[in-house]
Amino acid sequence: MPEPLFNRIAVIGLGLIGGSFAAAARENGLARSIVAGSRSARTLEQGVALGIIDSGSQDLAEAVDGADLVFVSTPVSAMGAVLAALKPGLAKGAIVTDGGSVKGAVVTAARDALGAHYARFVPGHPIAGKEKSGVTAADANLYRDHRVILTPTDATDPAATAEVRALWTAMGAEVLQMAPDYHDQVLAETSHLPHLLAFSLVDTLARQGDSTEIFRYAAGGFRDFTRIASSDPVMWHDIFRENKAALLQALDQFSDGIGRFRQSVENEDSDALMGIMTRANTARAHFLAMNGRTSYTRAHHVQCAGDDVTMTDSNDAAQNPTFLVTPGGQLQGRLRVPGDKSMSHRSIMLGSLAEGVTQVEGFLEGEDALATLQAFRDMGVVIEGPHNGQVTIHGVGLHGLKAPEKPLYMGNSGTSMRLLTGLLAGQAFDVELTGDASLSKRPMERVAKPLREMGAQITTGEQGRPPVRIRGGQPLKGFHYDLPMASAQVKSAVLLGGLYADGETSVTEPAPTRDHTERMLGGFGYDVRRDGPTSALTGGGQLSAGKLEVPADISSAAFFLVGASIAADSEVTLPHVGINPTRTGVIDILKLMGADIRLENQRDAGGEPVADLVVKAAPLKGIEIPEALVPLAIDEFPAIFIAAACAEGETILRGAEELRVKESDRIQVMADGLAALGVSHEVFEDGIRITGGEFGGGEVQSHGDHRIAMSFAMAALRATAPITIHDCANVATSFPGFAQLATHAGLKLEVK
Repeated sequence: MPEPLFNRIAVIGLGLIGGSFAAAARENGLARSIVAGSRSARTLEQGVALGIIDSGSQDLAEAVDGADLVFVSTPVSAMGAVLAALKPGLAKGAIVTDGGSVKGAVVTAARDALGAHYARFVPGHPIAGKEKSGVTAADANLYRDHRVILTPTDATDPAATAEVRALWTAMGAEVLQMAPDYHDQVLAETSHLPHLLAFSLVDTLARQGDSTEIFRYAAGGFRDFTRIASSDPVMWHDIFRENKAALLQALDQFSDGIGRFRQSVENEDSDALMGIMTRANTARAHFLAMNGRTSYTRAHHVQCAGDDVTMTDSNDAAQNPTFLVTPGGQLQGRLRVPGDKSMSHRSIMLGSLAEGVTQVEGFLEGEDALATLQAFRDMGVVIEGPHNGQVTIHGVGLHGLKAPEKPLYMGNSGTSMRLLTGLLAGQAFDVELTGDASLSKRPMERVAKPLREMGAQITTGEQGRPPVRIRGGQPLKGFHYDLPMASAQVKSAVLLGGLYADGETSVTEPAPTRDHTERMLGGFGYDVRRDGPTSALTGGGQLSAGKLEVPADISSAAFFLVGASIAADSEVTLPHVGINPTRTGVIDILKLMGADIRLENQRDAGGEPVADLVVKAAPLKGIEIPEALVPLAIDEFPAIFIAAACAEGETILRGAEELRVKESDRIQVMADGLAALGVSHEVFEDGIRITGGEFGGGEVQSHGDHRIAMSFAMAALRATAPITIHDCANVATSFPGFAQLATHAGLKLEVK
């Protein structure tokens, strides 16, 4: 049993928050003794009877005597008097922290009451709660997987802050830190204002003459919205008064929004109404993702915690699932994989810049594409959907985008960030692009450099990584750029910047890469001239809206192409898959290895070739992968590595250094996973040698890379023992529903 963090903890105020703090400290062995102070003798008796405290006192100075940590959980309005009352009993060096929901007032009260002891005061705010109150509702797990905000001042002893952080972490909380004033501003907007509105709405309706009828026929939405009006009026009375300035500022902003809404209704402004409501429809998940620097789909699983201030996932598995895959099995059936991610991104971008309304079918409702969609909503574009892959985009023209009020959050999507950097380089407004922890490690200078040569003013973060900041109002000049690497994202960013440039912009690539941008620009009526490896366009044109069908994504199909090839007696049909010749490298490579893949019902869909892919199990052999095929299969190599592990002989890949700067270092992360399974391999700076044969199971770390996770899931079809794959949340970036579809096809996959 580890040593307790503290010898004696004193909890002042033994309600739900204080009682749960004591219970969590008890359950996690964080103190040798736990005592409490309260005005109510009965509350103290209940705390002792429940076993969450050892003893208690109504004299606060006596309660804190000998404690090395004091947690104050009383109303904010009483904080000054409480701190003054307990100060005489404080031991030298004792840490004092609190759970008040308004920090500016608490900090002021602590400074006045504690005197020289103020340096050991660590202001805090646990974001958790229940509808029940009192010590009898105390819950040792109340803070687990919830957030606690610490707001130390310049005068706070850093060592004391570190000890309080360690305490909350040991209780299972996620600890954040911010300035007290900023905390109060954020809380005013996200918690205090919603409570004020709920109280006001219910009071307004209750004062009407027919209020009984109104409440009798109220629907579920009304009950949900007004639920928080049942919160403790005394507590919220104090909060509204103590956080007056920030709350009034938030209320003014809300009033402005209501005014815009009213004007849209009064003027029957359909576009304005749809803009407000479509943005609001997705705002919750968007704000959660941005706040947590995490993914959009993950944000949909969250629940309100306590006073609705911060929303966290209901459990750790929902937050970041693990795949447990039992060995063996076969794949069978007709499997429709999601829409093409590359085309889904571009459909939103070009549809937003077009004149008129664009209808999109087959849109990929994954996190990456949703990040792009949200970014354009944030820039004033009205977008309806997505609903079952259908999206309606009300284009604003090349110069109709509006400045976003906050940085545009790209989630985990490198495509979104790089292409938008080019598209936004010629806008009239400043903008900042941010992303999650994974995206924030990826290189962006490869895009920024050529755009600067066109006249754009772009800065990147440390080591050329996000955030990307773009200065608006810069005139761009067309130029020619020879790509130093084969990258469709860099090529596309330069061409999109060229839409706003004076004169011709052209790009020459050293090897073929996907050409969805060039094809789709043509589909929107914009002239793109193509001569071998060079693509060129002239700025100042116009995009015309239309209908667009997004085919199934060959990158998503790749996992089933490999799975069906390596699992005996498998046969799978993958309908309506895009077979753009710049994307079919995975088919060519697998066929060279001996895979049995047929293309049936080949046809054209919106300017893109598509086909039904039929794949049967076949013995594979190792090959030396032609370097000419590398850029045509750059996203599919994790799956190809699994095919190589099941092939007879050696498979050698060179010229693929681009894999090291994807969502992860895919060469090294795949090599680590192969090593965990016992697959013989040798890593090169630009590739890998894999020797096929029998392999076992093991623990694989995907490092948040969706393609790594799905590839090793398919490896279980040939493994001799279970494979556990960690950190699989980002599978939803490109393939929402992967686990369900793979299980339906025959993969023995369980999500933990």
